Amino acid sequence: MKVKYLFDFILAVTLNGFSYYVGSMIISSGIPFWQAFIIGFTVVSLGGLTEFLGSPMWLIVLVPFPAGMLLLYLFLGAALPLWFLTYITTLTIYVTIHIPMSYLFRFHSLIPSWRLS
Repeated sequence: MKVKYLFDFILAVTLNGFSYYVGSMIISSGIPFWQAFIIGFTVVSLGGLTEFLGSPMWLIVLVPFPAGMLLLYLFLGAALPLWFLTYITTLTIYVTIHIPMSYLFRFHSLIPSWRLS
């Protein structure tokens, strides 16, 4: 069970980081992959921690957003309109990835412990 969770966690971090990386590459000169990985790790960890603490679903979804937004803003170092466009692009890529991955790997929002109902 722990190996499966670890695999799911690594997959979730990778896919989240990938969406930030590709989103930033499409809109601007991009952020390095290691910065995208940090954002992915932070977002997934916060979502998983919020779920572990028994929080309601709306809070599990809400908590990671500000962290991802702030880290993208800091790493991107761009003006607000460019940051916002990059974030929207990243979110679009994330949702596109989320749908098949949640179906194939049976978890919501690429947070490994949050199982599909």
